Amino acid sequence: MRKLLLFCLFFFCFVPCSQAADGVISVKSAFNVDTTAKRLETVLTKKGMTIFARIDHAAGAARVGKKLRPTVLIIFGNPKVGTPLMQSSQTMGIDLPQKALIWEDESGQTWFSYNDPRYLAARHGVNNREAVVQKIEKALANFARQTTTIEK
Repeated sequence: MRKLLLFCLFFFCFVPCSQAADGVISVKSAFNVDTTAKRLETVLTKKGMTIFARIDHAAGAARVGKKLRPTVLIIFGNPKVGTPLMQSSQTMGIDLPQKALIWEDESGQTWFSYNDPRYLAARHGVNNREAVVQKIEKALANFARQTTTIEK
């Protein structure tokens, strides 16, 4: 019982809050939604990624007379990296290309959220592409860091 209590204490105190159980990783941004989205687009372009779309959900809500806090979805990818995952499981195509959701919470904090590639691989039964999953994890974490923090 004591070991279980210590495990729970460790898990809830030291596991990063940015990792959600549902496969979404959220990182606080030091910038507002528009600036964070522009910074992401700049980072992606410099890295040679293709930006397929930028969807302003708040603008869409406004067009139908609804209110939504700032929420922008950026869809991006690189077929060199995504194709091997789809070769292992074509259903990965429903989650690719990658998406980043940049949104403002009720307190005004901006967040950068994206799908955990390891979660997606497990969801689609991709267990033979560890190197690709690691590469995507590293790239997404770097994109998030470069987009949401003030570089010194």
